[in-house]
Amino acid sequence: MLKLKIPPPVYAISLGILMWLLNHFIPITDWISPSWNIAGLVLMAVAFSFDLWSLLLFVRSHTTANPMKPERSSKIVTSGLYRFSRNPMYVGLLTVLLGYAIWLGGVTPFLMLPLFMLLITTQQIIPEEEILEKKFGQEYLDYKARVRRWL
Repeated sequence: MLKLKIPPPVYAISLGILMWLLNHFIPITDWISPSWNIAGLVLMAVAFSFDLWSLLLFVRSHTTANPMKPERSSKIVTSGLYRFSRNPMYVGLLTVLLGYAIWLGGVTPFLMLPLFMLLITTQQIIPEEEILEKKFGQEYLDYKARVRRWL
């Protein structure tokens, strides 16, 4: 299978391309007026900053941020945005895609958001959780009980 084989940003970029194609070739309707499309760019910028903040928390904790190798984790990061979501970087990628959909303005790009969540959950998050449960045991189970997977 593809579990832990494709970096999450590749999923996001691929779906972003698909969003553009759908918006360009199969536009259902323009849902968001062009005067509001700039809000999508602002949302994307905020999401990128949250992703960067989340990444820096891994660096400061001296543990790997490589989503392809969760077994290399040396500790569980629970500070910052990790107090609210176990996966703020994936929430950030989803929010970037949401901002992109707003910027595009059509209905069809929004259809890709649940697909992104499904792909990331099945191909990345669940396999990561299985590895982290084995590695950290009760500490990770307690964290899972306190903090939601997405939001």
